[in-house]
Amino acid sequence: MLRCWMTAFVLVTATVPGWAQVSTWEIDSAHSGVHFSVRHLMIATVRGEFRKVTGTINMDEKDISKSNVEAVIDASTIDTREERRDSDLRGTNFFDVAKYPTITFKSKSVTRQGEGKLQVAGDLTLRGVTKPVILDVEGLTNQVKDQRGNTKTGALVTTKFNRSEFGLTWNRVIETGGVAVSDEVAIVIDLELVKKAPAASTTSGGSSK
Repeated sequence: MLRCWMTAFVLVTATVPGWAQVSTWEIDSAHSGVHFSVRHLMIATVRGEFRKVTGTINMDEKDISKSNVEAVIDASTIDTREERRDSDLRGTNFFDVAKYPTITFKSKSVTRQGEGKLQVAGDLTLRGVTKPVILDVEGLTNQVKDQRGNTKTGALVTTKFNRSEFGLTWNRVIETGGVAVSDEVAIVIDLELVKKAPAASTTSGGSSK
């Protein structure tokens, strides 16, 4: 069931040659994914994803703590490769997407955790409930140019949370003991980011007539 989330799923910069001190990056939704996994009947793992995640990462390489992240997941895009189950997950027993169409993440702090690793703490809002989560980030990868000349980079984000804390409490006790669906949800977010061109500066010289 999830991934932010959000995500964001995510993140901010590792020491990579060529980074500008301050830059803005947008999540490339077509090449990013929020994947989740939960235990089912205590014997297997069910996996799924949210197919649409958007957001912005403002990176400050000089002072990483000044970086920030905002991400939005479209809850209606949940996909576990089983339409009947997906319909149930969109309903009132779980995500209730008619009432809560999005899952959001807003960072509160960013810290380095060694070379190529970051930790992003922030607020995850799911089903109208906001709770703190910590995202572990690996990357970012080296910058590359795509076929259209856009500058891109990528990162891998992981986290875990208890779904019941967000009001996702539906479950069923099974005859052999345990429950149908585990409370813990594991999240893996694959991010591809595209660098946003700086806004054109406007300077006025002299008086206008």
